Formats: sequence, structure tokens, C-alpha cells
Amino acid sequence: AIVHVVEIDPVVIKASIQAMGFPSHSTKNASSGSLNSMDPLDQVLWGGLHERLSLYEADAEGFVVKRAAEMSSPFYDLVFVDAYDGDDLFPRKLWNADGPFLKALATILHPDHGTVVVNLHADTDSLTKCTSPLFHPLLPMGRHVYQVCKAYKQVLEEDSGAGGSVLSFSVSSPWVQNISLVICRGFKATTMTENRSLILNTLLSSSQDVENLLKLPFPCIQYLKNGFLLIDSL
Repeated sequence: AIVHVVEIDPVVIKASIQAMGFPSHSTKNASSGSLNSMDPLDQVLWGGLHERLSLYEADAEGFVVKRAAEMSSPFYDLVFVDAYDGDDLFPRKLWNADGPFLKALATILHPDHGTVVVNLHADTDSLTKCTSPLFHPLLPMGRHVYQVCKAYKQVLEEDSGAGGSVLSFSVSSPWVQNISLVICRGFKATTMTENRSLILNTLLSSSQDVENLLKLPFPCIQYLKNGFLLIDSL
């Protein structure tokens, strides 16, 4: 896999290199290429994987719009969106259905199986005082989260190559008050409700593989069982 990371804050990029060991040679300028010379230590620590990583110092909207305009770039199979401003708010321009970001994202996402995952803060007043991550079976979907879901589903569905159909679901993490929105192209909308159990069981059966591959220190299965919500109509 080839992975592109876009980060607007140079302080975050610097911290990822100095404190978290991100390969410095993988940091790039969106227009001029690599910003740093090759560090022999990167080869030792990353074993060549760093050659497939690119961390761009850029604004997400500008980066995605530029990629869409190039058209020669390959489609993205998976896009993960995790962006918050200084006020800890998900920027409006990244979920505006009429804005350039979502329209460009729909263009560069694979039309038949492209998937977008959006990390959102749960906008609900019912905060739990329990320290267990499994206390709440499901976080309520507040107005803001609902609007973001609707915008992503609308735009990605309009430009889908798979018969104009997408699968939308969310998984909540009550302990950290987060909701992950997932939009997948390539599913028939008419069968989503009927196959809710099938979809959930498919996710559950794959969770162990994900845990082993990423060496996660916690199980995914309980989050899926307790926090899965199929968004079949918005």
C-alpha cells in the first residue's frame, strides 16, 4: 500500500518525527517533493516501508482539490479524515456538501469500493461518569454528527460508480466520546436494512485480523457489538 498523510501544522509534523519516530525523509512539500535527506536510521527502523509513506505539509482541502484536478493520480481506496481546529471543532469546509473538498474527495475516491472514515466528537450532553469504555451501548447521534453524516453520504453517493449506492454506518467509542463515521461505496442500498446482521457479522469476523495485524492492546469486538449503528437513511 502507498500511504499519503496530510498535516497542516508544522509543529505536529516536527513532533511526529522527533518524539514518535516518523521517518523524516517521508515528509514532503506538496509541490517540491521531499524536505529532508535520507536518514540511514529510517532504513533500519522501517525496513523500506518509509519509501511508501508520504507526509505532506499542506491544507487538506487544497491537497485534495489539487489531486482531483490532476486526474492522472490513482484512486484512493481508503481515506481517513481526522481534523479539528483550534477550538476543537471539525472544520465546516471539510463537511460542506457544496464545498470543493467533498466534491474533490468524491472524485479521487475509488468509485466502486472506495471507503471514507471520519473521526467525530460525539455532540451529546449525556456524558458518562463511568470509566469503562463499554458502559454505554451507543452514543446518541447529535445534530452536528447527523449533519456531517448526511453531507458525506450525499456527496459520495452522487458520484459513486457502483450504481450510486453506498453503505453508511457508525461505531461509537463512549469512553472517549468519539464516533467513527464510515461510508463505503459498492453496496446496494435496497439490501442494507435486510442485511444489517450480515454486515455486522462480517465486521466482527474481521476484527480479530485487524487486532493481530496492528497488535492492538484492546479488543475491537466489544466496540462493534455495542456501538454499531447502520445509517440506512438520512
